[in-house]
Amino acid sequence: MIRDTSAQDRTLSQPPQVRSRRPLWLAGGAIAGVLTLGWLLSGWMGSSHSVSVERLRIAEVGRGLLVRDAAVNGRVVAAVSPTLYAPAGGTVTLKILAGDTVKRGDVMAVIDSPELQNELQREQATLAQLEAEVSRQRILAQKASLLAKREADDAEVTRLAALRDLQRAQRGFELGAIAEVEYLRAKDAMASADIRSKHAATAAGLETQDVGLALKTQQQMLERQRLLAANLERRVDELNVRAPVDGIIGTLSVADRAVVAPNTALMTVVDLSRLEVELEMPETYAKDLGLGMTAEVRVGSVDATGKISAISPEVVNNQVLARVRFDGEQPPGLRQNQRLTARVLFEEKPDVVKVARGPFVEAAGGRYAYVVEGGIAVRRPIKLGATSVAEVEILEGVQPGERIVIAGTDTFGDAERVSIND
Repeated sequence: MIRDTSAQDRTLSQPPQVRSRRPLWLAGGAIAGVLTLGWLLSGWMGSSHSVSVERLRIAEVGRGLLVRDAAVNGRVVAAVSPTLYAPAGGTVTLKILAGDTVKRGDVMAVIDSPELQNELQREQATLAQLEAEVSRQRILAQKASLLAKREADDAEVTRLAALRDLQRAQRGFELGAIAEVEYLRAKDAMASADIRSKHAATAAGLETQDVGLALKTQQQMLERQRLLAANLERRVDELNVRAPVDGIIGTLSVADRAVVAPNTALMTVVDLSRLEVELEMPETYAKDLGLGMTAEVRVGSVDATGKISAISPEVVNNQVLARVRFDGEQPPGLRQNQRLTARVLFEEKPDVVKVARGPFVEAAGGRYAYVVEGGIAVRRPIKLGATSVAEVEILEGVQPGERIVIAGTDTFGDAERVSIND
């Protein structure tokens, strides 16, 4: 018979129980979770909207150099593109076609003007007549001068003869050979001859001056006629319309064998060797534009720099036109009327608070911005300063290191606080 195991059993003493700390950890975690959830719920309850972060662009505010600029469109234009006009009325005969290449001085059109030709011939005939008249006046002046000189010489000879008679009468009177009356008569004759000689000399001088002035008058009339004839010759020569520069014929404003009036536009010559950029600046930049400002022009994949050389004095279609002249050689491959983009540099502002530019600048007139604070976008009043293509200056409202929602605020609905979901 098998006995039980009661003889082998023994009583064991119960060990002291160790108090577990795990419930304390769980309680602490639960409290922290409740606090975090409460904080999140308080932020969520304080915001009237909730937007995904993927729909927003957030940028950090920094400090540094802000280049104030503007991006505008433009087109390539010829720096020299003169338009030629008809110098007189007549029939036009074209020697070229649109698109032809011409050299400076080439005859591009001829205007047949019978009226101008006849006027030139009349003035040339008058010129020849005046030339003959001047030659005749020169001969007459010489003859008058010779005649006056002869009379003066005759008077001088008479004076000398009277002087000799007076000397003989004086000796005879002193010797008592002649009477005193004869001596006095010889003295009076001498005085009369002396007066006639002086007057003849003076008259000869005046006659010479008179014929000299008459000749000078005729010569001045001749010179005036020469100028008039030369001007008409120039006008007749301008009937041969010549190219003022090397280039191509841009546009033809008249047809061949057409009858035109004076000052009618005939054609435009485009000098493609000297090209500039015409920028279409918005009216808002008109007060900031100035001559000599730097402009960066992008033509395809090529960047070039230039200076603003001219600004239009008027606003057309809310735009101001400005001309940019390239620095040094112009980029290769430019074409007339080619469209391009440019960046005009207005000024550089160092050490400013700035942020990347976005739609928030235009939203609400740039008076507010949404600053990200712990997952909540808080609407805060700000004050903007200078703007550029890529950045904008912030004068008041935020500090460097803070983050701003620069795009996507159109969905916020002007809410004061918006929750941002990851």
